[in-house]
Amino acid sequence: MSVELSDRVKDFLREKRFPVLATINKDGSPQLSAMWYQLLDDGTIMMNTKAGRVKERNMRRDPRISLCFEEGGYLTLSGTVELIDDPEVGQRDIYRLALRYDGEEQARKQVEAQFSKERRVTVIMTIEKVIEALR
Repeated sequence: MSVELSDRVKDFLREKRFPVLATINKDGSPQLSAMWYQLLDDGTIMMNTKAGRVKERNMRRDPRISLCFEEGGYLTLSGTVELIDDPEVGQRDIYRLALRYDGEEQARKQVEAQFSKERRVTVIMTIEKVIEALR
C-alpha cells in the first residue's frame, strides 16, 4: 500500500540527489549502494541497475528496500520494488537517469561506451513508509 508524499518531500525528491539503497543479503545483512533515481508522476521511484549485481539479485529474492537521503536533513523511504526486465525499457530508463545526473552530451557518451553493452533492469519502488526530518 503506497503512501501519499507531501509536497515538501516531492520537492526534495525532484532535486538531483544521491540516495543510498539498502537491500537484504541472503544472510539477512544489509547491502548498500549509492543510486541514481527519479521521482515519477505516480509517486513511485524509478532506478536502474546492471543485471546480475548483488542488489538486483537481492531485490529478486526479497523486494523490500529502503532509500536514505542525508543531505538537507534526512529522508528515509521504505517500500517494495518491481523489477522490469524489458531490454528496451532498461536502456530507455538508464538514459533518462544519465540525462538527469550528467546532461545530454555525457549521457550519450555513457550509453555508447557502457550502458548499451549491458543488460539493464529498471527498478520501480512503491513507497510504503516515509521518515522525514528535512530542513
